[in-house]
Amino acid sequence: MKRYLLSFLLLALMTLGACSSDNQPKPNGEIEATVKRVIDGDTFELSDGERVRMIGVDTPETVKPNSPVEPYGKEASDFTKKLLTDQKVKLIFDLEPRDKYERLLAYVYLSDGTFVNEKLVRDGYARIMTIPPNVAFAALFLEAEREAREHDRGLWGLEDSKSKAKPAKEKDEASAGSNQTPQEQAPPEGKLIKGNINSKGEKIYHVPGSANYDRTQPEEWFATEEEAQAAGYRAPKR
Repeated sequence: MKRYLLSFLLLALMTLGACSSDNQPKPNGEIEATVKRVIDGDTFELSDGERVRMIGVDTPETVKPNSPVEPYGKEASDFTKKLLTDQKVKLIFDLEPRDKYERLLAYVYLSDGTFVNEKLVRDGYARIMTIPPNVAFAALFLEAEREAREHDRGLWGLEDSKSKAKPAKEKDEASAGSNQTPQEQAPPEGKLIKGNINSKGEKIYHVPGSANYDRTQPEEWFATEEEAQAAGYRAPKR
């Protein structure tokens, strides 16, 4: 009888363990969840307390400690709140399901199929932020950002955003009447580091004197490497 009871308890524990492993985040997996509250434009909390950071996007800061609210941050946060609060969502994971802060990293879909990450970029509420190895939709996000910039949507309609990240087409037109190529255009005062987005959607910065600096056409200019990194750019691998 004791042996039967022990076997029964062991089987029950195994069954409970199997059930608890369902709907758990894993590389290239997916789960369904309910959004409890939105923290800011690109981060939210689930009903079970898990925090989720959306992959590939970066909205202006609104809740960063000891930092002011960034331009268009409130608009981005309010937009995400209206879109996600109390909604059931599907979270799809890339190669790394969590970041160093133990937040879930996910592509987020509403029940009607809306791809939230893409919508934030395409509607001008977020810039792209590509961090390998989670790059499955990098090209899509890059195309969405270019469209948002070309149509001055959201944060790209701000004068400050335009001056910091003018599309390549506009740069070419601006230099058409001069003898300077886009690469030879004078950088903003005090900003010599070039930020470039490659064909894979990766954001890479180049410092003066580096191998590809002279032939790099900048999307953005930065004063320090820390500023470039904060905007989602990384140093070249070589």
